[in-house]
Amino acid sequence: MIFANLLLPWVGDPVLLFAEVSRVLRKDGLFLFSTLGPDSLGEIRDAWASVDAREHVNRFFGMHDIGDAAVRASLRDPVLDVDRLSVTYNDAETLFRDLTDMGARNCLQDRERSLGGAGRFKAMKAALDEQRKGKLLTLDLELVYGHCWGSGPQSADGEYRINAERIGRRRD
Repeated sequence: MIFANLLLPWVGDPVLLFAEVSRVLRKDGLFLFSTLGPDSLGEIRDAWASVDAREHVNRFFGMHDIGDAAVRASLRDPVLDVDRLSVTYNDAETLFRDLTDMGARNCLQDRERSLGGAGRFKAMKAALDEQRKGKLLTLDLELVYGHCWGSGPQSADGEYRINAERIGRRRD
């Protein structure tokens, strides 16, 4: 069994991850995973968009893209489902502490490599505060859950395996 909780947001290409899972998972082994979907963290993405045009929030893979990656990797019978969850916070500091505690970082390849500056972060937090619903700050999450089964060892392209026990002896 392989279990991956919130791993996909930090993987650049789900096809490569699923190919590796398929490679190491035994036949009929179970792969369970959960991840964030594309509708997650939209409030933070919108707040940053009001400050600058750079990407600050990871783009998350959709349920169908994840299912396609599993099928391409020869994993069997993928089953995926989506739940939506709204989490409320009293302030932005608590929201960002939660994100930090779960290891969320901007790991985009094209991210700005220098410090963003306190002024831009303050402007983003102000834009986030404008989105408040009543006294609470709401963060919407799209949770994607799935499982699929291993189909056994996979041969690389151009690689063929022959069971030596099936080779008969030549009798003269």
